[in-house]
Amino acid sequence: MAPQSYALADRLAPVSVVGNRRAGSNPCVSLVTALTFCRLVTGTRIRTPALSRIQASGYIICLLRSLKLEQTATDKREHDPSAQVSPSTGMNTQYDGTLISVRPPCRSLLGVRIIATGSYVPDGVITNDYLGQHYGCDPEWIVRRTGILERRHALPHQATSDLCYEAAELCLQRAGIARQEVDLLICGTYTPDMSFPSTACLLQDRLGLHCAAFDLQAACAGFMYALVTGAAYIAAGVSRYALVIGGDTNSRVANPRDQKTFPLFGDGAGAVLLAKAPKEYGILSYSLGSDGRGGDLLSRPACGSRLPPSADLLAQGLQYLYMDGRAVFRWAVNILCDSIRDVLQHSHLTIDDIDVFIPHQANIRIINAALDALHIPREKVFCNLHKYGNTSAGSIPLALDEAVQEGRIRPGSLIVMSGFGAGLAWGTVVMRW
Repeated sequence: MAPQSYALADRLAPVSVVGNRRAGSNPCVSLVTALTFCRLVTGTRIRTPALSRIQASGYIICLLRSLKLEQTATDKREHDPSAQVSPSTGMNTQYDGTLISVRPPCRSLLGVRIIATGSYVPDGVITNDYLGQHYGCDPEWIVRRTGILERRHALPHQATSDLCYEAAELCLQRAGIARQEVDLLICGTYTPDMSFPSTACLLQDRLGLHCAAFDLQAACAGFMYALVTGAAYIAAGVSRYALVIGGDTNSRVANPRDQKTFPLFGDGAGAVLLAKAPKEYGILSYSLGSDGRGGDLLSRPACGSRLPPSADLLAQGLQYLYMDGRAVFRWAVNILCDSIRDVLQHSHLTIDDIDVFIPHQANIRIINAALDALHIPREKVFCNLHKYGNTSAGSIPLALDEAVQEGRIRPGSLIVMSGFGAGLAWGTVVMRW
């Protein structure tokens, strides 16, 4: 058999079994046998230090399972034209959300604290009845399938930086620190004002800050990625105060002719200010991950370097967001459940220990399905989806700010936040406030 290339991540899986684990068999022998077989089949050698890391993090080689999955996918790509790489986007078209994403090990970032929050939504209130009258959407279907009653749309003169500015300004006013003390600004967004300069640089100037500033793009998981990145700067001692913002104007990229997708999304932004804190505070555990096999499930195909804007592409509507709702739903429920379990286990906590859960406000059925699977009481979950819809990177910081203002979160509270979306990508943290 010719050597084949398999990603290391595909050979690692939590809670998997190696070889034959019958009663009386030696797992160490099975592991050595699997490693030898891995060398023969894939032409890849896993060195002893890597094996030590695998054992220390609770991972074991799942060779037979991964070989089967990869070989099956290879066979489909070779014999099924529909399973080929998309000629338009360059992404895999086979993945449908039914496979479980391999999750990296959880880690911690202690000695960090959120000292202030802020949020903003634009004044344009778009009700379900309005969508029914102007776009032919079914108001009853929207409520039944999503739980959304209304959402906000940016006014014609507003862009993403305008929403983020209002949220950040409120956050900084509440923090009560001098602007020159802020030495880092990270903006999570997938709908920047323009390709460049970054939205973060526009905000840095408008807010009167003198600091490093950059955008971070992970779609609906953007704020969680930005939060962990900002916390890493604080924990490493290379930032004193980090302003982390998440915001999107989905109304500019959602397709108004798509009656199933257009009603899901709204516009909004939220911001937090991070600072150093005693070691008992901070991110007790976080899980960041991605699964690019599902890239085509949720994407905006055109207006990038692969498909520059043209009259033909615009006529096809490829400048708008596209989502395979059913496949994304299945994946979202799975990753929300799995990543919450991961961070709780890593931090030695249980559902009962958590004061507030703040999931990405994407769809009430996704949230409820995860709550039921994890046996999380409804009263522990903060949800404002009915008012704002899915605001993508603005979703979690917007909900977080409202939870703080309502007194749901106090010093010492344990909270879980989880974002997930296009990429496919996710970020889940358990944090002591």
